[in-house]
Amino acid sequence: MKKVRVETCPVCGGHEMKNFLHCSDHYASGETYALMRCTGCGFIFTQDFPDESEIGRYYETPDYVSHSDTRKGLMNKVYHGVRRFMLNRKGKMTEGLLAGKKGTILDIGCGTGYFLDTMKQRGWNTLGVEKSTLAAKAARDHFGLTVVEDLREVTQEHTFDVISLWHVMEHLQDLPTVFGRLRSLLKEEGKLIIALPNSSSYDAGYYKEYWGAYDVPRHLWHFSPDTFAKLACKEGFIVEKFAPMPFDAFYVSMLSEKYKGNKADFIRGIIRGKIALFHSLRDPRKSSSIIYVLRRI
Repeated sequence: MKKVRVETCPVCGGHEMKNFLHCSDHYASGETYALMRCTGCGFIFTQDFPDESEIGRYYETPDYVSHSDTRKGLMNKVYHGVRRFMLNRKGKMTEGLLAGKKGTILDIGCGTGYFLDTMKQRGWNTLGVEKSTLAAKAARDHFGLTVVEDLREVTQEHTFDVISLWHVMEHLQDLPTVFGRLRSLLKEEGKLIIALPNSSSYDAGYYKEYWGAYDVPRHLWHFSPDTFAKLACKEGFIVEKFAPMPFDAFYVSMLSEKYKGNKADFIRGIIRGKIALFHSLRDPRKSSSIIYVLRRI
């Protein structure tokens, strides 16, 4: 298998890295991966991850809820319940970026299309990108959305008021190329919405190698608010504002308890999620996941 070894930190360009953690793939393979930490800026990343040409098989499991849309099991049912609430919140937040006006939106990694359909129902012109053929087909069949399977199919003839990546950037191999494409497709005054797990969150610190949002090898990059702001600046963007995603801690904590092999993982996850929520209310930078809004510098 072709694997990618990171020799240069994509955030600061440094070359000195230290072992941070070793995490297992609890979804698909059971393989173990090293997480490295840049000694210069503190950025954490998965080392020796599968190349994008071969990583597809690590998503081929019915438990990968963002693609399969499964409701099997209590945790996935909770996921879908919270998603309904969050879709409304995301829709309102996105509209607020244009002061309530309708606009054009590109949702990269749109999955089975729920967020994109929310914006369509709100009167926006929508386009989705989803590399999973099954998920893209579901979005088209279920919601009647226009979805392509490769970002290269979206040309500079299309420009967008908003481009969103909801828990997507941590999966993308070539970050400079991704940011370049985002810049070319975004209107001059347009906004990027990027949601990411937070490696400096309370729950990440508590669960360590069992933290569900490390999700190796699917998650390649593990951002904190500081390291993401540095990367954005390097790529010509500035973080205009950010907002916590408080409910993510519950789902991630339940996964983490399951990975630890604890009994009553659902109950334990709820309890730990409440503690994580309390920490994020005191300091949003400790939230399990964070929504960033970016603009051009």
